[in-house]
Amino acid sequence: MRFIEEFRNQAIAKKWINKIHQQVKSGRRYRLMEFCGGHTHVIHRYGINNLLPDAIDMIHGPGCPVCVLSIERIDKAIALANTPNVILCTYADMMRVPGTKQASLLKAKAKGAEVRMVYSVEDALQIARNNIQKEVVFFAIGFETTTPATAVAILRAKAEKLTNFTVFCNHVLTPVAMEALLVHSQDKAQLNGFIGPAHVSVITGSNAYQSVATQYQKPIVIAGFEPLDMLQAISWLVAMIDQGEVGVKNQYIRAVTEKGNLKAQDLIDEVLCLRAQFEWRGLGHIPNSGLALKSQYQQFDAEHRFDIQVSKSAEHKACRCADILCGEIKPKDCALFGLACTPENPLGACMVSSEGACAASYAYETSSIT
Repeated sequence: MRFIEEFRNQAIAKKWINKIHQQVKSGRRYRLMEFCGGHTHVIHRYGINNLLPDAIDMIHGPGCPVCVLSIERIDKAIALANTPNVILCTYADMMRVPGTKQASLLKAKAKGAEVRMVYSVEDALQIARNNIQKEVVFFAIGFETTTPATAVAILRAKAEKLTNFTVFCNHVLTPVAMEALLVHSQDKAQLNGFIGPAHVSVITGSNAYQSVATQYQKPIVIAGFEPLDMLQAISWLVAMIDQGEVGVKNQYIRAVTEKGNLKAQDLIDEVLCLRAQFEWRGLGHIPNSGLALKSQYQQFDAEHRFDIQVSKSAEHKACRCADILCGEIKPKDCALFGLACTPENPLGACMVSSEGACAASYAYETSSIT
């Protein structure tokens, strides 16, 4: 438990909370976005949002890869699952994310599609090795954290001449999304600063956010996932805002460096390239924000191998996931939250994902629902 308990020390937490209360300026508002869904859960789990001064408003961001995936991409995954002779391998969260008309991979599986839950892309590779007569498709999603593993799997498939393995690639990029969010929210969410993602930054390094911070004149503090990490990051952000300081600070120095994991970055660059456009839930089509397989690895691209056709995709009319992901509303502002939409019956991706803002709010704050 070393390096965990010491970051949950209540006495030290009280000191940070008192410091933050002393820091905030009278009459000033601090709108801070935690970009990462993991940070959202930390804030709710430890009640940090209830301990902060009223002047600080924590805004939930789009840092949940399951949540930001557009409805069309989910519909395409379901279409792939329903393709004859295909085994679709996916992570648990994606099984229940609703597509158009509340379709899902779990419902497709119940109707006979071969959908298998995996814990890693290596599991999907092994399924392909064990089922040579089948086409095995891995539903790859995630920010930079999970992208290197997908790249390694493609390189392994090529080395093993595993011709029945393909990837439905939905990997997306954090700094580009952060920039798009700032453009989108200029007249709406009015963000003063960001708590930068932890796991993503282990791969990208803290330097990846410098251009966004400089161009849009915002402070960014990369933070770890423990309560003291979050409190220290919030304190640093408040100080940077008050001093008019722009740039990136790294609170999570025990895991994040300036340059990041160069080996992982090289693997990504070897196998994947930028998409001209990729659609995000809430943010629309963002240029150069998604990744696709390079032409020399096209034989492992599910979108190249299969003709994936879907009819016009449509969100649930009353679902506010898109607005939540952009920081425009809180989960409880959605009329469906905790009533028609629950973890047992999710109507939107934010209630399904283990990193979703609605799931976090429901898990730790449902006692306040009236």
